[in-house]
Amino acid sequence: MVVAAIVVATLGLVWSQLPKGSYPTDLARIGQGQAVLVLAMDGNYQAGAAVMHLMHGLRREYADAVHFVAAPLARPEGQAFARRHQAADGTVLLFDGSGQRVAVLHAPQTEDELRQALRQAFGH
Repeated sequence: MVVAAIVVATLGLVWSQLPKGSYPTDLARIGQGQAVLVLAMDGNYQAGAAVMHLMHGLRREYADAVHFVAAPLARPEGQAFARRHQAADGTVLLFDGSGQRVAVLHAPQTEDELRQALRQAFGH
């Protein structure tokens, strides 16, 4: 009984630490008329997961103005994107509606840092 309780508690803790909400991985959204925030993410490292956690509140706040997209670095299209933009796990890139890169943040540490970059880039 004690072992079962420990297993359940451990699984609950692990589950609570997983990133919440899914992010599309369609990089073709860049340059399609709406601003795009792209998070380069490698599942083997922690920086991307930490930044994704910071993005959750902002995603709701900017839902009407900005697409939030993940570039999984384990997939060929994510690797090509990372090479093209010199991005690593946790790098956030902001693109305007025409596809022009307007900002790059390397592993931002706070939600306010991300919010400020969005305001400067897109005036929202």
